Amino acid sequence: MRRRDSFLTFGKPQLGDEEVAEVLDTLASGWLGTGPRVGRFEDAFSRYKEAEYVAAVNSCTAALHLSMVAIDIAPGDEVITTALTFCATVNAIIHAKGTPVLADVDPDTMNIDPSDLDQRITPRTRAIIPVHFGGRPCEMGRIMAIARRHGLIVIEDCAHAIETELDGTKAGTFGDFGCFSFYTTKNVVTGEGGMVIAREAKDIARIKVLALHGLSADAWRRYGDIGHKHYFVTDCGFKYNMTDLQAAIGIHQLARVDRNWLRRQAIWRRYQAAFRCLPIQCPNEPAAGSRHAYHLYTIRVNEAESGISRDRFLSEMIDRNIGVGVHYLSIPEHPYYAETFRWQVDAYPNAREIGRTTVSLPLSAALSNLDVEDVVSAVADILSGSAGARRHPTNRVAALTHASRDDTDCT
Repeated sequence: MRRRDSFLTFGKPQLGDEEVAEVLDTLASGWLGTGPRVGRFEDAFSRYKEAEYVAAVNSCTAALHLSMVAIDIAPGDEVITTALTFCATVNAIIHAKGTPVLADVDPDTMNIDPSDLDQRITPRTRAIIPVHFGGRPCEMGRIMAIARRHGLIVIEDCAHAIETELDGTKAGTFGDFGCFSFYTTKNVVTGEGGMVIAREAKDIARIKVLALHGLSADAWRRYGDIGHKHYFVTDCGFKYNMTDLQAAIGIHQLARVDRNWLRRQAIWRRYQAAFRCLPIQCPNEPAAGSRHAYHLYTIRVNEAESGISRDRFLSEMIDRNIGVGVHYLSIPEHPYYAETFRWQVDAYPNAREIGRTTVSLPLSAALSNLDVEDVVSAVADILSGSAGARRHPTNRVAALTHASRDDTDCT
């Protein structure tokens, strides 16, 4: 077993001298809270997404929550989302006093299945939250048609989808709201942070007030050099504002977003070529007319085919000093949701199976070519020693010893 000398951190961000310099300048300015750099970051994000109304907040969870508060989600209102997502999507619905309703996913895309979504709508349904899983766009044409037919609000969870597009339209601009994450493992990072896009000016105006206690003016305007400004509490808000320290990082992260996207695309393609003959299921290629954000590279390790369980595979990768992730166990698998909502995992068979077999491999612009080859070699090494690999000697394992070659012929 070959083991790396140092641990390869899953989701390690790509940070440069520009971020360091901007943070130092922010510290020197004495303005650490919400101020001019947050405004600069909002303006840059607005231009990048070609969206007029944006608001920076402290997380994608906050963005989701505020979007639902802005439309006055009330107790008894149902909000449909995917059974395969991070808990924050569902928690935001609960905190907004809505009732979460789950729909199963398409097994090929891992995104919410529009047909199953349609079947979950009731007279109490108020909104839909599609999640662009891994950076692959949901079927937004079908979802928007369903929403229009039933008069529903659409709030896109774009935590994985900053660069994502479908038929020339950018993720986050299909629906009424788009919510983004800048957590430390995301494609654009600020450590912690998020952004909301709204279709209507009145909604983004309310979100900006709600994000800072419900105050009528933020601290920058109250204490800046344009004269003292009194404030009034106009709504019962939250402490969800982004700081200038966070925005200082995000400004330069966003400036490199396309360069970093190209690097992750190259790593994705390297993995696709190296793993296509192995006894694992690789992700589908991006659909025609779409731009995949390449946020996650997920393989599915089915013990019957691979000869090794998913959890054993995870342990073997970590033993080789390579960090991996699980995205995600299906929502009904978690005790809190099972006990609170009485969801049965078997009611969402695709999300169940994906959640139990998926492994996310390192996919970051910070990876060196050597890092990538270490991942490729580790995956091949683990599978070559598995019972499943020995059961597939003709069409899959022949490639194991040549996994570093792009021209492998599985036949």
